[in-house]
Amino acid sequence: MSLGAAFGLIACAPVKTASPQEAKVFAPAAWRAPIGVPAPISGTWWQTFDEPAINDLVEAALAHNTDILEAISRVEEARQQIRLSHSALLPTLDGSVGGQTNRSLGTTGITHTRSIQPELQASYELDLWGRLRTLENAAQMSYQASQSDRDNIRLSVASTTVRAYISLVSLDTQLKVTRDTAQSRRDALRVAEDRANEGYTSQLELTQAQSEYESAAQMIPELEQAIRQQENAIRLLTGTLPGDLHRGRELQTLTPPTVPGLLPAQLLRRRPDIQQAEQLVAAADLKLDARRDEFLPQVQLSSGIGRLYVNALDFDPVKVWDLGASVLVPIYSAGRLEAQVGVATAQRNQAAYSYRATALKAFGEVENSLSGVKRLEEQITRVHARRVTLARSLEIARDRYQGGYSSYLEVLDAQRNLFNTELSAIQIRENQLKNVISLYQALGGGWVPEK
Repeated sequence: MSLGAAFGLIACAPVKTASPQEAKVFAPAAWRAPIGVPAPISGTWWQTFDEPAINDLVEAALAHNTDILEAISRVEEARQQIRLSHSALLPTLDGSVGGQTNRSLGTTGITHTRSIQPELQASYELDLWGRLRTLENAAQMSYQASQSDRDNIRLSVASTTVRAYISLVSLDTQLKVTRDTAQSRRDALRVAEDRANEGYTSQLELTQAQSEYESAAQMIPELEQAIRQQENAIRLLTGTLPGDLHRGRELQTLTPPTVPGLLPAQLLRRRPDIQQAEQLVAAADLKLDARRDEFLPQVQLSSGIGRLYVNALDFDPVKVWDLGASVLVPIYSAGRLEAQVGVATAQRNQAAYSYRATALKAFGEVENSLSGVKRLEEQITRVHARRVTLARSLEIARDRYQGGYSSYLEVLDAQRNLFNTELSAIQIRENQLKNVISLYQALGGGWVPEK
């Protein structure tokens, strides 16, 4: 077939459309919230907490987490797919042995023929139009996407592990404050019981004191159960059975790491999930090219060589061979080839839109975390000021009660407000630390693409 005829066939293929314009992403010139001076982010960013317990947990999770191990297996699967695609570019060689026996009636009587034929057969498809090479390149891009997926899971597991540990020490702190509060209320309840028995206070004040003590005591087993579940969840992240966990410093002594700096335009190259989405678009586009190449002729070469052993020749071997070529030209496929191109185009467009969605999500996550840095600092300042004020209010309420100027209900109310504020301060501190972790994750951690 002439080259002109071949190009005539490819002209019958549907026109390849470019990726949708709506799928393109343009980075903003700057972040809405202020950010630090741009600088490299450490690959082991969790060490900036300066907490050995966190370092040990993250290292264990990266080595034994089942999601990471599963992702590593997917990388190996993709690598083998490259080998599979590359094998289509090379000749195949097969060995065969055929045997036959035949008993028939002829003019000379009954004849009994036996034969055996060992043979080597070779076949090879000429990749004239680059279709097979394109499929190999698509497998290469899918392999790179699997590596980016593995790295994204590693980043997610590391971030989740650090957040889970922060939640654990936050629960520890809440439990300590709750136990101290329960003990304080227990002591106050004893005083209220003595004063009620002596007739100095009413039964209403006594029942209120009993209610406040039971309220704090009820929270203790609830927090203990939450701690146990959090420990088990962290052990699951590290790929181990449920059990106790070693603690390091308390929550209030953990300082938030310095906010990392990164320009918006750098984000598209700094997150493994964005890289994965981009690589999947490239792989889908190559598969679309391969589908369009199916409109061109396929040339197949084949050959075989062997020996024929027949009883009529006293099994004296006879050399046999064959050599051939075939050209497969698509003429009519009832729309199958066109539909395959249409499917590949739709899949490429889906991958492009998925890339845009991933990138937009990434910008949103960074903006939210950056905004949270300042807002949470303001909340901590306010809650600390409120705690100081409520502590002073409790002292005043106790003095007024002891001086006989107010009832014990004012003391209980001041205690309740201070306790709730202390728990709120712990929660805000936890949120502050988690927000910085989320910012590191949103910026891609310390991930560096493999060359």
